Amino acid sequence: MAMRPVAGSAPTVADGRFIEELVARAQTEGLQLTGEGGLLRQLTKRFLESALEGGMTDRLGCDRHDVVG
Repeated sequence: MAMRPVAGSAPTVADGRFIEELVARAQTEGLQLTGEGGLLRQLTKRFLESALEGGMTDRLGCDRHDVVG
């Protein structure tokens, strides 16, 4: 399955400035970067959920909560 860019979407993961800003903000707010409840774990969880949701949408042809019929 090919990834399709979305117009006006958030910065890409490859955008180093975005990542630096995210890490700096986490440190400023006192959020751990790794470990239980850390930034890395939260990002990984959200990434996987989003990828799985997108895969199901592509496969089924409708969003999760769409009323079919």
